[in-house]
Amino acid sequence: MKSRIETMAEKGSVPPETRSQHKGFLQWGRHNNVTKRNHQSIVEIVIDGREEDAVDEDGDRLPTLVYVAREKRPQFHHNFKAGAMNALIRASSEMSNGAVILNLDCDMFSNDPDAIRDALCFFLDEQSGHRIAFVQHPQQYFNVTKNDLYGNSPLQTDKVELAGMGGYGAALYIGTGCFHRREALCGNKYSSKVDGQGSINWKSNDMEEASKVLVSCSYEEGTRWGKEMGLVYGCPVEDVVTGMKIQCNGWKSIYYRPQKEAAFLGVAPNTLEISLIQHKRWAEGLFQIFLSSYCPLVYGHKRLPLGAQLGYCTYLLWAATAFPTLCYLVLAPLCLLQGIPLFPQVSSPWFIPFAYVYGARTIYSLVEGLMCGYTVKGWWNLQRVVLLRRSSSYVFSFVDTVAKQLGLSKASGFAVTAKVVTEDVRRRYEEEVMEFGSSSTTFIIVATVAMVNLFGLVGGIGKWWWVDGGMSLMGLQFGLCSVVVGLNLPVYVALFFRRDDGCLPVDVMFKAVGLASLAACLMAI
Repeated sequence: MKSRIETMAEKGSVPPETRSQHKGFLQWGRHNNVTKRNHQSIVEIVIDGREEDAVDEDGDRLPTLVYVAREKRPQFHHNFKAGAMNALIRASSEMSNGAVILNLDCDMFSNDPDAIRDALCFFLDEQSGHRIAFVQHPQQYFNVTKNDLYGNSPLQTDKVELAGMGGYGAALYIGTGCFHRREALCGNKYSSKVDGQGSINWKSNDMEEASKVLVSCSYEEGTRWGKEMGLVYGCPVEDVVTGMKIQCNGWKSIYYRPQKEAAFLGVAPNTLEISLIQHKRWAEGLFQIFLSSYCPLVYGHKRLPLGAQLGYCTYLLWAATAFPTLCYLVLAPLCLLQGIPLFPQVSSPWFIPFAYVYGARTIYSLVEGLMCGYTVKGWWNLQRVVLLRRSSSYVFSFVDTVAKQLGLSKASGFAVTAKVVTEDVRRRYEEEVMEFGSSSTTFIIVATVAMVNLFGLVGGIGKWWWVDGGMSLMGLQFGLCSVVVGLNLPVYVALFFRRDDGCLPVDVMFKAVGLASLAACLMAI
């Protein structure tokens, strides 16, 4: 199969002999005036599990497999992933009407054959199973490096934070690796058939034709789909808001992280730019929820436990952490250059609470990370990536969201993160060498912040090292700048020492040095 896929990718088209095997595929093509964004409903039952010959090479029964392409027309908004999910929910109600739905992203695969049985244990629990709306597995990846270079698999989040949300019966729905109770997603309207076998007397052609109507563009007009039924429309992170809405309707959700092995595995971003773009989209969508009528402190008031409301806000306010972080990253080194103390001097008793808060937080985070399975280097990588996200991705997320709320910007489309890279990029990723390689605005900001802190640390040492009491007066700022410079070492290496395709281009270096110098001069003025 891999060979066939690669051959088709090289040719750029599906061979006629392959098309002819499936009538669903035959409906795609220029000769039919069918395009990606303008086509009719296409439904084909590829394998009918009810047929006697629906068995594999070992004689085991095969499940029903259906190919669905929902109708798309330029004049209709297709609502991205949420619209696709809702179309599949309706189509599957005619095909099998199974009581439980598994939702997986296209770049994920099953890693544990017992995952379905494990989920059913929750749904079929005699005491509380009837209240469970969905069972969410953590989003895990098969290509994460030993020290998780880009913080793609945050173990502390998976093992502590999300597990804590699950303790309130309010596990986050994260859009993949999730088993849903159909009734919780769409109510009794599409769950009224007998024991999940509602289509047993239908002929294959009849089911296909009935399903085509359900995935047409006009079907949802005047209905509750996208509002009270199915996934919620109008938000880039429709999964989180849909999960919260279901919980506010009285359902409970389970967060399940098997101890043996991951139930599902996906593909993690393997360049820094892709990772930051992904987090920009997530942070923007989450912040939109906080500013909308679905804010958990408002919509979830008296519907969700207070702990669950605050747990949601931890993620919905990712974008809001951008500017406080930038203040520490920019003001502290600039003030250090000019001799302006922002914190109590080391000899003052007021130094103790500042030092305690930072030290206790750092030690707690490190110990928790090691207990969750991180290496020391992996924990350090995560601190770096969080810093980069807050000083770049989250800044754009905050500005874009506020601009849209004020009507100064139109809603952008769904940004798909491409994860296919060249062999050189893959090799550097496996060697845990950070990948830059572009002159994007994001990297200009990252490099500028790194240079501001380098100027502050070097200039501060040169200015205050020889002054009596100078290091005591500016001690906390020296410490802060030292940590930031240490976290940005890969940025300095990419700016000044690397010469491969993954380095930061020369124009980024000049812009970063120029902007950092300008900031220092303006501060002096």
